[in-house]
Amino acid sequence: MAKLVEGLKYSESHEWVKVEGDLALIGITDYAQHALGNITYVDMPSEGDEVNAGEEFGAVESTKIASDLFSPVSGVVAEINSALEDAPELINGDAYANWIIKVKMSDPAELDKLLDAAGYEAVCK
Repeated sequence: MAKLVEGLKYSESHEWVKVEGDLALIGITDYAQHALGNITYVDMPSEGDEVNAGEEFGAVESTKIASDLFSPVSGVVAEINSALEDAPELINGDAYANWIIKVKMSDPAELDKLLDAAGYEAVCK
């Protein structure tokens, strides 16, 4: 089984969320990066763009496949991880240390709809 991190929230579409105040750091799970293989490109929105829970905000491309990214929460993109523009493979090295976007949440209650580590592990089986 791929690595899981307690204390994060997970979506069924394989994104994770780490909450820091009113910011949600969003990345893809270790399970997802294993399934994708060597990541070659991360398509990210621009800072200031609005994202909506459950809607596409970008994509991750690998040597095997391209996969859409879906935002687990709604809000405004406060920051993108610009390190991924030149080194998308950082996600393969540690999927949880390398967030993709930070979102200033407009509705923190949306976090209640996400899974904990045990719930996400059940989805992956």
